[in-house]
Amino acid sequence: MNDALKATLAPTLKSWIESANDPANDFPIQNLPFGVFSDAVSPLPRAGVAIGDWIVDLAVLEDARLIDARGTFHASRLNDFIALGREKWRDVRIALSALLAQGNAALRDDEILRRRALVPRAGATMHLPVEIPGYTDFYSSKEHATNVGSMFRDPKNALLPNWSELPVGYNGRASSVVVSGTPVRRPNGQIKLPNEERPIFSACRKLDIELETGFIIGRGNALGEPIPCEDAEAHIFGMVLLNDWSARDIQQWEYVPLGPFNSKGFATTISPWIVTLDALEPFRTATPAQEPAPLAYLRHEGDHAFDIELEVVLRPEGARTPTTLSRTNFRLMYWSMAQQLAHHTVGGCNTRVGDLMGSGTISGPTPDSCGSLLESTWNGQRPVKLEEGGERVFLQDGDEVTLRGWCQGEGYRVGFGACVGEILPARG
Repeated sequence: MNDALKATLAPTLKSWIESANDPANDFPIQNLPFGVFSDAVSPLPRAGVAIGDWIVDLAVLEDARLIDARGTFHASRLNDFIALGREKWRDVRIALSALLAQGNAALRDDEILRRRALVPRAGATMHLPVEIPGYTDFYSSKEHATNVGSMFRDPKNALLPNWSELPVGYNGRASSVVVSGTPVRRPNGQIKLPNEERPIFSACRKLDIELETGFIIGRGNALGEPIPCEDAEAHIFGMVLLNDWSARDIQQWEYVPLGPFNSKGFATTISPWIVTLDALEPFRTATPAQEPAPLAYLRHEGDHAFDIELEVVLRPEGARTPTTLSRTNFRLMYWSMAQQLAHHTVGGCNTRVGDLMGSGTISGPTPDSCGSLLESTWNGQRPVKLEEGGERVFLQDGDEVTLRGWCQGEGYRVGFGACVGEILPARG
């Protein structure tokens, strides 16, 4: 990382956009996450960067020749920009940081350009930030895997023999990945009730959340050419929050012998802003100890986890006070993103720009740090009490679930914004 890039991460850096200097705002000048938005002035989706309470219209800045992304910021997805490569991502970050820094008058004092280039976030519509060619979901939290294994198998042998040897995952459904704010329809499917010989067709009765993060592929690999673990992070553009909605009763019946299918394919929600790995660099930390030591192709030196605080809140329909369901941290993940990507490609699988990789449910060691209702209620045996009365074992129609994540710096926070979904009734 060169000096110019390091300067964009300085804790003392301030912006002439005052809301960006609020210590509680997710989008300080140290963040500069990328997304795709539209607004009342222009209904055409285009690229933007969040800062404070505003969105910087990158297409406007590129037209004014203040930044250069080879015309890609007019596109309705970020794939073309991402495909320009890591050096271009960094060049744009450095240029934006300079333009938005306190004391730089180039944009601040050009009233006409500033009015065109700055869009209030509150009035903008966010869109899926990338075209997603493929989606893979992992299963990399040891606490989550242990809880599930204890619940459905033997607590003394909760982890299957392969879990500590490789990042377990499955190929999900890219077409049903949606952006935050998109309502989620309760799925229908086959459910096998206890003591019944055959399944019934029914709306899901055990609709659940999965608190996850996801990473976006920034540089693909050719078919047959694996990505080495030590190089994997250079292939990652950035991270989002991810809610892998799960129909537990449908899942329980269908997952043998090939794993999740309809129980996962109805919706996966991601946050609209992609926080780059460069913005997360100050929050890098060590991964948990891995025992046994991974095979050679899964080894990497240094710190490959990130200190990202995570929480889940639920607001029932009509409620004013939400209920916090979980607080945990991404640093607890047993398998790193680099290891996930190295394992995903070790057999020769190719990846493409915009591919989405989910972390798997992120749980901590206590009941209030579980990343799913399946765990926190122990499959419905221990209902969660709601702030305004009532309880939940699984999600009900009208429930709104919000995931949040942030890295806490000295006097600032690098946040992801919100990842929100409201449950709609199943189709009759």
